[in-house]
Amino acid sequence: MVPLLLVLLLALILFGAGFALKALWWTAVIVLVVWLLGFLILTAGSGGREGRWYRW
Repeated sequence: MVPLLLVLLLALILFGAGFALKALWWTAVIVLVVWLLGFLILTAGSGGREGRWYRW
């Protein structure tokens, strides 16, 4: 009975990790797209120069 419970627990942990990793991959893709758009979107900076929309 204990080995069966351990296998079920392992399956639950792996399923949860897989879901979390998939969610993290989608989050990483969205952040990458926003970061790349930051290079395309230009706003007027101080002194009339063109700058980025972020302050890095």
